[in-house]
Amino acid sequence: MKQLGVLDSAFINLEHPNTPQHIGGLGIYDQSTAPGGTVRFKEVIASFERKLKKLPLFRTRMVQVPGGYDRPYWIKDDKFDMEFHLRHIALPKPGDWRQLCILIARLHARPLDMSRPLWEAYIIEGLDNIPHLPKNCFAVYTKMHHSLVDGAGGSSFMAALHDLEPIPSGSDEEDGMTYLGETPPSAFNMLTRGTFNTARNSVDLVKGLFKTGIEIGKNVIDVSRGNVPMPDIRAPKTRFNNPVGPYRIFEAALFELEDFKAIKNATDAKVNDVALAIISGGIRHYLQHHNELPLDSLSAIMPVNMRTRRGDNEENNQIGSIFANIHTDIEDPVERMHAIHKSTDEAKEFGEQTPLVDALKLAGVFSPRLTKSLVHFYIDNKLTEHLPINISSVISNVPGPPFPLYCSGAKLVQYHGVGLLTPGVGLFHLVMSYCGTVTVSIVADRNIMPDPGFYRECLEKSFDELKAAALKTGKVVKHKTKAEMTAIRKEAAGIKAAKSKPGEEQASA
Repeated sequence: MKQLGVLDSAFINLEHPNTPQHIGGLGIYDQSTAPGGTVRFKEVIASFERKLKKLPLFRTRMVQVPGGYDRPYWIKDDKFDMEFHLRHIALPKPGDWRQLCILIARLHARPLDMSRPLWEAYIIEGLDNIPHLPKNCFAVYTKMHHSLVDGAGGSSFMAALHDLEPIPSGSDEEDGMTYLGETPPSAFNMLTRGTFNTARNSVDLVKGLFKTGIEIGKNVIDVSRGNVPMPDIRAPKTRFNNPVGPYRIFEAALFELEDFKAIKNATDAKVNDVALAIISGGIRHYLQHHNELPLDSLSAIMPVNMRTRRGDNEENNQIGSIFANIHTDIEDPVERMHAIHKSTDEAKEFGEQTPLVDALKLAGVFSPRLTKSLVHFYIDNKLTEHLPINISSVISNVPGPPFPLYCSGAKLVQYHGVGLLTPGVGLFHLVMSYCGTVTVSIVADRNIMPDPGFYRECLEKSFDELKAAALKTGKVVKHKTKAEMTAIRKEAAGIKAAKSKPGEEQASA
């Protein structure tokens, strides 16, 4: 039995029917690489069973403290049922991309059963009419509560469920490993612990508030002296700031990583700058089409991995948040990209030196009883309409593996991350790289964005404009093929050998 951490508890407390707090992923697989060229559903179940032995957290369920006076606990589920969590469905004919997106949107809109381990997976067949995919592909859509994983943790989950080759040389079986269920602690036990934790947390909260006040004061002084840049976040309201309802849309655009690198090299930018510029341009085109583009720049939240900044700890979630302008007010795509680069650099410099980077923790500091009631009052009364700070989107960038992965022998050919919505922010972008491709996946409120296919076209148009402008005005760097690089190395080695005297290489070595 283990108690949830502060940030993990925050996502439990933020759970609401309109904004369920789970994230997900959509992988598409080519089963021709599997032994015999086909994959059976029971083989996928067996593969998940083996893999989850290395991820015991996904066999645990949550137990709430009576009355919600303390953070909940994880216990090993004594009735864990793999077949409940792994479902098998198929698209109706013709089985095209639009049907798949509608299905993922509907599945993603449904809250998880909070009385069971907080994840589900769906094996989806019938992808018979999706361009650029091999025949007989199937998809796997997974959704996991954010209290279990953050972006980096989701990547680890993805890696743990896959193999590096169609037929793994080793075995996932772990001799002697058993997962026995746990008896939930008694109400008296949890209330006793809760009383002690409440007293301890009250002392910690006072200390934390005092420390936070000092840090904010130092930050204000640094900003006033010009030592730390203060990003301008007075963004205008758009349709993306309307109250978020319970229904979703899903879409995704697919790009080649080499094209991102070509733009980066031609403009002396970063791959992340390229992704943000494409998204900014897509939003700009979309709002222009609807005659809703503000004159001022919009802003976005960008999650940051705090593991690399503070070191690892026992919490499942170790993320912070920064916000930056995405310069939708700039028409030129290259100029916009450089302005975004400057804004994000300033946002990181400011955000990582202020307690605001950990603002999400506030939802987990206080008791669930208090926080949940405040969250429901806030959402049910649509108080987001009165926020002075308007964030148009969350944009998360998660690097995936550059090598192919396999599930039950089937090769993963395409992967899309699926984000979540929060009150007042009705659009989420998740940028994911995998094996030479970059996907930009979109989750949005259905009423806010009723035309997701058109928005994907806006993203693709933004990419085409940025690529054309970058390669026209910048220094184009051509990527050499593997054969060209091998020839260059051989030529260089031959020249070195010709210039060296006998014994010199051995001596220098």
